[in-house]
Amino acid sequence: MDERKRNRVPPVFFAEETGSSNTDLRAMALRGAESGTVLLARRQSAGRGRQGRSFLSPEGGLYLSYLYRPRAGAEKLWTLTGLTATVLCDTLSAMGAADCRIKWPNDVILEERKLAGILTETVWQGEEAAVIIGVGLNVNTCSFPAELSDIATSLSLSTGRDWPTEALSEALIARMDAALSRWERDEGYFLPHYRALWPHEGRQVLVQGREAVAMGIGDDLSLLVAYPDGSREALRFGEVTVKGLYAEGSALEG
Repeated sequence: MDERKRNRVPPVFFAEETGSSNTDLRAMALRGAESGTVLLARRQSAGRGRQGRSFLSPEGGLYLSYLYRPRAGAEKLWTLTGLTATVLCDTLSAMGAADCRIKWPNDVILEERKLAGILTETVWQGEEAAVIIGVGLNVNTCSFPAELSDIATSLSLSTGRDWPTEALSEALIARMDAALSRWERDEGYFLPHYRALWPHEGRQVLVQGREAVAMGIGDDLSLLVAYPDGSREALRFGEVTVKGLYAEGSALEG
């Protein structure tokens, strides 16, 4: 693992290959790495998604983990996944991929296919939290296994051109720095933008196999759903499938 020379403190580290950048950065956090430390990997052999799922991480993607030690707002740490999704969409839009949207709670989609996943994990050291924010973005991936070919995409497949992974990572890190600084002062500032990037209001969904309709996004970033019997629920966790998006029950869900 090497430290990249940049005009930025804290440091940015780079690894040609690792099992999981989140796992490695977690270990660095426990050894006292400072807030803002970033680990980039060219490829991962054991990339992870939500709920223990694997995340395909071949060369050609952007695999970035960001260490954040909040000074306040620990009760709303789980909203950092949504914040990161909006930051990633804005970064990609600024670089020419303007149609990215968010699938609640942790995916970025392009043309109704999964483009990126976000995994946020919290490590507690006494009463202080260290949050590892992991981003896996399909950049120049040219093909996917057969079981994912209809439900995943990459920037290169969507646009027909190669993308500069290093420039993308630099832009994303800079926007994350600014967004997290603002989140310290106003935890909900990004919510209107998140809602604007979430295209599934009124869509039919399955909540752990139960049919419902997606009604909106709550102020705590919960998914508001209505069931056929008239009951409503605000979801913060659980399995939610948007009908017609990806393949129902696929490995990319959630």
